[in-house]
Amino acid sequence: MSAEPPPAAAGPGRHVLILGGTTEARRLAEALARDPAHAAAYRVTNSLAGRVGSPVLPPGGTRIGGFGGVEGLAGWITAHGVTHVVDATHPFAERMSFHAAAAEALTGVPVLALRRPGWSPGPGDAWTFADDLAGAAAVLPSLGGRAFLTTGRTGLHAFAHLTDLWFLVRSVDPPEGPVPPRLETVLARGPFGLEQERELMARHRIDVLVTKDSGGDATAPKLTAAREAGIPVLVVRRPPVPQGPALAESVEAALRWLGAGPERTL
Repeated sequence: MSAEPPPAAAGPGRHVLILGGTTEARRLAEALARDPAHAAAYRVTNSLAGRVGSPVLPPGGTRIGGFGGVEGLAGWITAHGVTHVVDATHPFAERMSFHAAAAEALTGVPVLALRRPGWSPGPGDAWTFADDLAGAAAVLPSLGGRAFLTTGRTGLHAFAHLTDLWFLVRSVDPPEGPVPPRLETVLARGPFGLEQERELMARHRIDVLVTKDSGGDATAPKLTAAREAGIPVLVVRRPPVPQGPALAESVEAALRWLGAGPERTL
């Protein structure tokens, strides 16, 4: 675990805690560091869950690991003089989002949920939706036999019983825990371009793509590659999110919120 920054000293200035691990979180930290006015006005701490062995660290201070629940997060916010919290966690990291919303109620420190819009099927897409990983595993055998599984290495246990299907998984670190018996793993760090996704799917003869509705541009090329190849896509819907915090759908909107205060309409 990285050394945590000391509690903020009394005085002017703002301390922004970015609950990160996403492209948007890194871009927000970079924007705050790049602009001289923001860099002078804000001290940034990036919080990472620690699920990736060697994460790419964004500008600013960094802490890695959990807070110890809602009370731990609220205590850290208070002890370190945090004035703004930006929940820029992954759309499927719902527990942390609910913790952030609860910490806002406990501390009075405003929280912004930076959530990129989800994906929507377009012309030529053949999408099937599931509410969770278990639902995706139930319907998957009806869609194909060689699956490109892009739902994250920690959820592979949901597909471990599908012994007749062949799976391709791509991740930064090797999978752990129960996994499907017919599994090939590609260790790589994204983002990946359209040509890479085309080549990967063609080389492995993929006939179905499984993904979470992560949204954003960074991982969207795989959807385009699937559409071009006529490959069906099985999409896991996003889980519920807390409704209390302010909401932004872009880094630019988050910067406006930080500059203007915790308005609910951005």
